Amino acid sequence: MVGSTKQSYCVIGAGTAGLCAARHALQAGGSVTVFEMGKQLGGTWVFNDETGKNEYGIDVHSSMYKGLKTNLPKEIMGYPDFPIPEQESSYIPAEDMLCFFQQFAESFGILEHIRFSHYVVRVKPTIDEQGWEVIVRDCPNDRLMTYTFDYVLVCNGHYHTPNLPRYPGMNVFRGKQMHSHDYRSNEPFEGETVLVIGAGPSGMDMAYEISKKAVRVTLSHHLKDKPQTVFPSNVTLKPDVLRLTETGVLYADGTSEDFSVICYSTGYKYTFPFLSVDCGITVEDNYVQPLYKHCINIRYPSMAFIGLPFYVCAAQMMDLQARFCLKFFSGGKALPTREEMCADTMAEMEERWKRGLKKRQAHMMGPVEDRYYDDLAQTAEIDPIKPVIKKLHKISAMRYSEDLVNFRSDKFRIVDDETFVKIN
Repeated sequence: MVGSTKQSYCVIGAGTAGLCAARHALQAGGSVTVFEMGKQLGGTWVFNDETGKNEYGIDVHSSMYKGLKTNLPKEIMGYPDFPIPEQESSYIPAEDMLCFFQQFAESFGILEHIRFSHYVVRVKPTIDEQGWEVIVRDCPNDRLMTYTFDYVLVCNGHYHTPNLPRYPGMNVFRGKQMHSHDYRSNEPFEGETVLVIGAGPSGMDMAYEISKKAVRVTLSHHLKDKPQTVFPSNVTLKPDVLRLTETGVLYADGTSEDFSVICYSTGYKYTFPFLSVDCGITVEDNYVQPLYKHCINIRYPSMAFIGLPFYVCAAQMMDLQARFCLKFFSGGKALPTREEMCADTMAEMEERWKRGLKKRQAHMMGPVEDRYYDDLAQTAEIDPIKPVIKKLHKISAMRYSEDLVNFRSDKFRIVDDETFVKIN
């Protein structure tokens, strides 16, 4: 705010995005407060046996399941100048990711700025519209606290609120229905017949894991190209589900099949229940707007969202986004005018719609991820993501879809900013 010597930053969430946002805000000389509703840092990497609500009546955030290993090599999962320490394998368990985040937080003095078990209830512009009023529930003491900040960095992740499809007959199916958000291990599927709907990374992973216990597993998908991976013999692939019946489903190809369990691996919704309507942000079919470069709130450019784009190299991109936002927030560079930001966003979205993308793919990068990273770096005049990271991301993503069963035994080593080698 005008006249204040030290800019104050509110960071919502202490996961991959929140930790690098806090680090860069601290390095820009800001006073930083991180609100984390969990008891520890790490966000989506924290395993929690509970599903449904936690002890404070708040929805359980984590979608982590037992034995989960990274689906990208650790060589590209660290931050640009703080890699994950060298170890035997490239694909590492969730516990190792948590250790890494702990080391990162300790190295940059972030821990003392985190308030654990603090749930953000409401964020709204201050009356003079020069800053933010943030109401937080201190859960262990069950009291509400009100703070004001100059800047808000929204880092609450997007793997916590299930996106459930609507099929005719969902109310008549007599078996069990669940979302992958509540999947914790394959043990409950012993002897079951299971339909997994959705062939994204978690759907394919779950179909494979569940097949080790279930009698049979069917994976229903609408991928243009059938996954190349060879599944175990008790896994079959089918097209889209048209409707549910009392005992199973009817598929788009006219065939039907019976199941005891249907698991929806149909993704998540972007939700920001703490944002008041006067923040100016709307979410429609997972399209969050109006945002400049997928992160800065055009209506109130002292608020930013870190980590919305998907099919990206997450930690690397989040760090880049945090540096991008901080370059403007700290006064290192002036933001374009509101009109210029709107025009820039409109041009990009027009290009996306022309490519046939739907609203729910508004923040999908995939084939254009490199263009996005380079655009952020050039616009804010900050260090780009190293070419080797982009190259390794492409190769490892391809390996994932080609060989789901064995890809995690690949071992990579980064040689320099341009080159990596595959060791086995």
